[in-house]
Formats: sequence, structure tokens, C-alpha cells
Amino acid sequence: MVIGGTGLVGGYIVAHLQGRGGRPLVLSRTERTSPGIAWVRGDLRDPASLRLPEFATLYCTADAVLLAQALPHLLNPRLRRVVAFSSTSVLTKFDSQIARERQRMQDLIDAEEQIAAACRQHDVGWTILRPTLIYAEGRDSNITPLSRLISRFGFMPLVGSAGGLRQPVHAEDLALGAIAAADSPASINKTYALAGLETITYREMIGRIFDGLGRPRRTVPLPPALWRLMFLLAKPLFPSANVAWGLRMTKDMTFDAGPAVADFGWSPRAFHPVFT
Repeated sequence: MVIGGTGLVGGYIVAHLQGRGGRPLVLSRTERTSPGIAWVRGDLRDPASLRLPEFATLYCTADAVLLAQALPHLLNPRLRRVVAFSSTSVLTKFDSQIARERQRMQDLIDAEEQIAAACRQHDVGWTILRPTLIYAEGRDSNITPLSRLISRFGFMPLVGSAGGLRQPVHAEDLALGAIAAADSPASINKTYALAGLETITYREMIGRIFDGLGRPRRTVPLPPALWRLMFLLAKPLFPSANVAWGLRMTKDMTFDAGPAVADFGWSPRAFHPVFT
């Protein structure tokens, strides 16, 4: 069963499960039909109404908070493994200056604990995956909006040196990692950070977006005060962003993916996006 199968990472999970000869069950709020997929209509926000066939493995790329609330309704006698996605932001944004972000991170942490507790209670092996900065050219909400900003203005404003470290990770690699984790006994009842192969500065990350667009690298360093003003101009391209996004350009956000490498062979690609 894949919850979030119409989304970025979940769509790749569905495709790769099909590629392995499976016919995954995929939850959808709307009626759908497609070859090789058993679509099940239902809404995770209304878990009591779900009428699902039994399944042995559950992948959830949807909001972990919703999964935590719905999991008691998803448990069935055949279920043996749950692989759920959270975020490394629970560690990088817990002290955000934005109260809404701090609350969101606390909600995610609570959800992780609830998922683990429910699985332990029913003898189901759980794995929680915390990705870093997720991208998939033209489809994600992290790197793609930056490419659009660069395409529109031809340059990218940065806060100071923008030397904060990042580890962008491709959505397809996350899907492959989730499937590998579900297959690995070593990953049972553990939480992992899933980082991209490379650790690069925010400035270099932006530079590679320029490269992927076939444009010369043009960045403009700004002091934090001026960044706040420039952010107002860019806000229409980033409707869900806040000013703290830019101020974090100087903050390191890196994680050790070594345990994931050891336990289920985590092997992500380097960050060289190509935009067509």
C-alpha cells in the first residue's frame, strides 16, 4: 500500500514497485484507473471511512501527522512493515524565528513518536525516513522554484556568502531508499537521515541550478536587512516561503547518512540538475 502515491516521492515508489513486477495498492482521494495499479479511493483525513484490503507493507510519503492519526485504522493482521517519511527539518527548524514553523516541527516529532508507538503495540516493524532538500527537476517545491526565479530575473540574490552547507536529494533516490529499507531487517524500528551524495554550499547549489538552466552564474550577495526587502519582490514565486528561508542560507543543514548506507545500501546521486 502506498499513501501519497500521486505525489513526488510516492509516484516514484509506485513506479519502481511496478518495475519489480508488483501491483501496488495506491490510496487516492479521487477515482482513478491505470494499468498495473490497484487504486483504492479514500481520504487519509477521514481514516474511519477507509475500507482497505489487507496489505503487508505500508509506504507513506504523505504528511506524517496525518499518518499518525490514521494508523490505527490502517493496521491489519497481515501488516508487517511501515515505512514513513518525515523531514530533517525537525532538527534544523525546531528553533525557527517563525512560530508556525516551530509548531509544525513539534507536530512532526510528535507524529514520529506516535507512529513508532502504534507499530510497537501491534508488533509491526517501522522505519522513519527524514530526507534533506528534496528535488526533481520541474516538479519539486524546493529547487524548481529557484530555477524559475533565476529564469525570470537572470540572477539570484543571496544572504551574505550563502556558505551554509546543503545535501540536496533526488525524489527518485528517496523512493529507491524506501523500498530498500522495507526489504532490510536491519532498518526495522529505526529513524534515518537521507541526504544527497554531495555536501555543497548554498551558493554552489544555486550555481548548479544556473548550470542546469544553461545560464551563466550570476549571484548578488545581500546583507540580511536588504534581503528582507528583496524577499518581498520574490514572494509571488514562493507563496509558501517566509523570510527565514533566506536567512538560513548561511546555516549548515547537513546530516550523516552513514547508518542508511550500512543498513540498506543508501546510494543517492550527485546534485547536477538539468532543466529542459
